[in-house]
Amino acid sequence: MSEKKKYRSKKGAERASLVAIYTILTIISVIWLVPFLLLIVVSFRGEPVGVTADYVFPKQWSFNNYVKLFTETQFLRWYGNTLLVSVVVTVVQTIIILATSYALSRLRFKLRKPLMNLMLILGMFPGFLSMTAVYFVLKEINLTQNLFGLILVYSASSAMQYYICKGFFDTIPKSLDEAARIDGASRHTVFVKIILPLAKPIIIYTVLSAFIAPWGEYMFSSFIMLGDPDKFTVAVGMKMWLDNSSLMSQGYFSVFCAAAVIVSIPITALFIWLQRYYVEGITGGSVKG
Repeated sequence: MSEKKKYRSKKGAERASLVAIYTILTIISVIWLVPFLLLIVVSFRGEPVGVTADYVFPKQWSFNNYVKLFTETQFLRWYGNTLLVSVVVTVVQTIIILATSYALSRLRFKLRKPLMNLMLILGMFPGFLSMTAVYFVLKEINLTQNLFGLILVYSASSAMQYYICKGFFDTIPKSLDEAARIDGASRHTVFVKIILPLAKPIIIYTVLSAFIAPWGEYMFSSFIMLGDPDKFTVAVGMKMWLDNSSLMSQGYFSVFCAAAVIVSIPITALFIWLQRYYVEGITGGSVKG
């Protein structure tokens, strides 16, 4: 077989392989998107039908579920609570993670590696293992059913999420720090004016990760806020709707779907807007010692 035929055969095999990969990915994407599309469709259902409807597409299309969501429920209050908690936690977590990661990346001090290993190991344990202890601590200082208590819980272990951010900082040449230090810059000046402008991808990744976590978290918020509907987050409030069988039988499942659509909008918009930086933040760093 001539070299030309071998080349054509090789290119044909590569093309067929790519077609197969893209076909599989397309099928997976469609399967993944179906529940979200059904959620949107049900949110526009005009007829009052419960969860167990034997059809998918509405017989009557209507915006009444969205109107009812904002006028007959406490959804706006829950949405505001969730937004407040998420924004404050995002700011606090981002500052702590960036500062901790920079210190572990640039400074050399005694017990540095054992401290990093300890935080990494502790971060592997799921947070709900400490829920009971955390609840009683918050109860002793009167921070149950309190948004500040929830913010405190979400922000408390921020430093243990240093590893990805530190890996990114490790890829920034230390010669930049040394040159600035020779010119008389302090550590703070180096961090703020030299390192952070070069670390935009990891900052965006940290912000998105910090915002997403409390936005949809249920276990801690339900445990801490139980008993005061005015302090619920959207996850807790919407779960209470599902637990109320009489409410669901009155057609509130469609209202629940409308609420789920509204809740998903900020995360979806942020992720689409900052997707490029998000991917760069994940892939841009290489973890070093």
